[in-house]
Amino acid sequence: MARYTGPACKLCRREGKKLFLKGDRCYTGKCAIERRSYAPGQHGQNRKKTSEYGMQLRAKQSARRYYGIAEGQFHKYFLMAERKAGVTGSNLLQICESRLDNFVYTAGFASSRAQARQLVNHAHFTVNGTKVDIPSYLLKAGDVVAVKETSKTTDEFKTLVESNASRPVPQWVDVNKDAMEAKVVKLPERDEIATPVEEHLIVEFYSK
Repeated sequence: MARYTGPACKLCRREGKKLFLKGDRCYTGKCAIERRSYAPGQHGQNRKKTSEYGMQLRAKQSARRYYGIAEGQFHKYFLMAERKAGVTGSNLLQICESRLDNFVYTAGFASSRAQARQLVNHAHFTVNGTKVDIPSYLLKAGDVVAVKETSKTTDEFKTLVESNASRPVPQWVDVNKDAMEAKVVKLPERDEIATPVEEHLIVEFYSK
């Protein structure tokens, strides 16, 4: 499945919730959900009763779009989560959170996950001192992600770090903004993940 390149705000309206796909804009009155809280399209304002399958589908689509993951890879993550010990739904979100592009965003080195994905693709980051340009790279506890030395002095990264300085950082991430690096203290527990989805519905969707 190809990566979605259409209007990001339309995805939030389709899911009926903020997916925080456009960075700072999502926190202002310009957010599409604030102005038009109904689904896009000419029939978007019609109220429809959602079936059980529909709720499961929407939960899966919300999570997938929240992290910017293609369908095939998201299903692959679900199979990985099933094989791990523990709760499958929590394992799935933990895997998604440990992606390099998500970590870059969470640490405050990007204003959105889409921007984080682009920065990783352009090889602006290292993991444990080694250049990594794969957004889906899965981090482990103890890994250190840093802005590449040649990128630290650019105005782009200085502005990004300053503009995101006030954004809260979860406890499983240890950020050194002066050194422009962040460490994975541990993989996050479910109560440390702010993803606005009901993961048990995703498990039910894939378990049919």
